[in-house]
Amino acid sequence: MQPTDASPSAADSALLQEIWALIDEKKAIFWDLSDRIWATPEVNYTEFKSAAAHRELLTQQGFRVTEGVAGLPTAMIGEAGSGGPVIAIMGEYDALPGLSQQADVAEPLPLEEGGNGHGCGHNMLGSSALLAATAVKDFLEARGLAGRVRYYGCPAEEGGSAKGFMVRAGLFDDVDVAICWHPGAFNCVMDANSLACNELNYHFTGRAAHAAASPHLGRSALDAVELMNVGINYLREHMPNSARIHYAITDSGGFSPNVVQARATVRYLVRTRTLPELTALLARVDDVAKGAALMTGTRMKSTVLSGDANLIGNRPLEELMHSHLLQLGGPGFDEADSAYAARFRESMDGEEVRSAYQRMSIPAKSDELLCDYVLPLDRPESSLIGSTDVGSVSWVVPTVQCRSATYTIGTPAHSWQLVAQGKSALAHKGLAHAAKLMASTAISLLTQPALIDDAKAEHARRLDGTPFVNPIPDEVQPPFPDSH
Repeated sequence: MQPTDASPSAADSALLQEIWALIDEKKAIFWDLSDRIWATPEVNYTEFKSAAAHRELLTQQGFRVTEGVAGLPTAMIGEAGSGGPVIAIMGEYDALPGLSQQADVAEPLPLEEGGNGHGCGHNMLGSSALLAATAVKDFLEARGLAGRVRYYGCPAEEGGSAKGFMVRAGLFDDVDVAICWHPGAFNCVMDANSLACNELNYHFTGRAAHAAASPHLGRSALDAVELMNVGINYLREHMPNSARIHYAITDSGGFSPNVVQARATVRYLVRTRTLPELTALLARVDDVAKGAALMTGTRMKSTVLSGDANLIGNRPLEELMHSHLLQLGGPGFDEADSAYAARFRESMDGEEVRSAYQRMSIPAKSDELLCDYVLPLDRPESSLIGSTDVGSVSWVVPTVQCRSATYTIGTPAHSWQLVAQGKSALAHKGLAHAAKLMASTAISLLTQPALIDDAKAEHARRLDGTPFVNPIPDEVQPPFPDSH
């Protein structure tokens, strides 16, 4: 464990114990919520049952609820308290397609062939965030303190960039600090290490023709898609090492090889370290698409679907949360949890286990099944990173995140193994653990306003006059299922 300069006083420790006791009083309610969300997995912008379950519990716990915020039918804000600073605690509840899996079964066994599944643990993420917000509400009420806590119910993190649309709508403009977490294999304060990204459709339109009798009359949109993909593959050598470009052909134009395809669409996900790098790389991707259209005599139209900014860190908030984590320790796994994890470890290979440690930039331990300790605050930067719409929030408000262990070390993200462990004791313990860390961080901020001032000063320093340019243009509407 890494020592912290801010050793807690007896009064501070008592405060933490008080807020953590509030979590323990109500955690079973939110374990049930997590399990119910797990059982009704819904993907981007279709999370109607999941949103309804969160809304119902918000109302039961005494929050003032606003639904459909930012024009997103499955987004909401629940607020409690009055006056004082505003602390946002962000939750998610979207699932992933094609990951249906039976709970607690250590082999691929879908509940529904081709169905959805919570392969990133967002059933836990939203439930824990709501538990944390409830504990903060209860604490403020019991103490008669000024201050507001808001639960942000955020849909469509998996490629839908809901938080980016919520930022664009100004929903974080009066927030002082934002707090979030993510299920994981380890316990730590998350480093601000993510990739800015845009997801776009490139649609090509050509001219249909008989592929044998009159091929000279055709202009193949499918050829344009293939040529764009070839061009992008050559571009990969000439972009920053940290950048990533992925694609999927979403419309090949038809199934008849004797027809010159008059339409085709390819979807691209372009990622870079920073927003300025993203703008530059997107311009090159667009040029490749234009070249493919020129070579094939087709027309090209690009449409932005979503986008995330890179994360902006905040050292004062990270140190505060880490000091609480050192006192809290791990989730408290026992022998039964280790036996459970051992069954799932048998489904993983050595590379998957090593990759889990590599992503955290810590030495690998092949015989370790669960993490019940705290990682250092400062670790070498990992090259194994993804994107998150929390990044866009972090540009407009000081933001801090943690990870809590909820599954076996080596479990791949977006996998059937992660879905299978989503209702386990591991998940429940990690969920409550994260809620304690988020709630106590929020209470420290609300009761010590100078900490918020420090966080805001650090936020301004990190931005250093760089204006935030939302990677979601003003004219782009959320990518609801019927708008793709």
